Amino acid sequence: MLVCVPVAAAAQRTPTRIMARACSDTLPGAAASERTRRRKSASMPFTSDPVAWTTWRMHLGAPRVPVSVIVARVDPARVALSLEIERRGNAIGPWTLDRAPANALIAFNAGQFTDDGPWGWVVHRGREWQAPGTGALAGAVVVDGSFTVRIVPADSIALWRGTPTPAHAIMEAVQSYPMLLQRGRMPAALCRPGSIDRTHRDIRLGLGVRANGDVIVALTRYAPQAMPANVAARLPMGPTTLEMAEIMSQLGTVDALLLDGGLSAQLLVGAGASRQRWPGLRSVPLAIVGRPRLAN
Repeated sequence: MLVCVPVAAAAQRTPTRIMARACSDTLPGAAASERTRRRKSASMPFTSDPVAWTTWRMHLGAPRVPVSVIVARVDPARVALSLEIERRGNAIGPWTLDRAPANALIAFNAGQFTDDGPWGWVVHRGREWQAPGTGALAGAVVVDGSFTVRIVPADSIALWRGTPTPAHAIMEAVQSYPMLLQRGRMPAALCRPGSIDRTHRDIRLGLGVRANGDVIVALTRYAPQAMPANVAARLPMGPTTLEMAEIMSQLGTVDALLLDGGLSAQLLVGAGASRQRWPGLRSVPLAIVGRPRLAN
């Protein structure tokens, strides 16, 4: 039976200090400096199970904002990620963790949405439900016919939509923004004046892919010691976008994308008695769910 294994974070004696990723470390741009090429990575004590998770305590930026990050590592060779679209008749209905299927090993909310439903590109079970939105930082999570997960940048979405080969047929896709990392560095558009609010802090949910294909999901929660955890976790305080880029980099991802954060951010890991939940404060139209892959 496939299980999700938590890893105790007791070995972390002091919180990690995280500073915003520097805008000098972008694509395209000058060659990476020696410091950039040798960036430190967080050592996450993951097991070899299909889904493993842990918590990572940190202090953010100059004000040392205390945050805990729930980090899940997903092995796509054993876990199939797909969209979950809640239906109410012919309309898209609200989804929360309560709607996660019993066999889900991981479940979390997907991209941004409006009052009319999901924003941007949506592909489900090989069918395009909605055309892509526009924006230099509006990348997409794509799952192909081999269950490989990729983060596709905005300028490559049109190419992927036209890919006809069965091996790379798009089975699932959802668009979100902004892109945090592309080939290990921040997209240049992330640092253009006016592209994002670089000082805004919020609950964040990020998805990234490591060079070996493993998927990393990271959810932040505000964690001051002087406040009850169940209260603090709901407050919209957390990393800036550039701090989140640094977090995803230290988690070893080479491509990363922010999903919908704030009140929408929610995550479930585990099955049966080991299931853990970090609920959001509002429902969403789309989720991403990981189920055990069937043996060939």
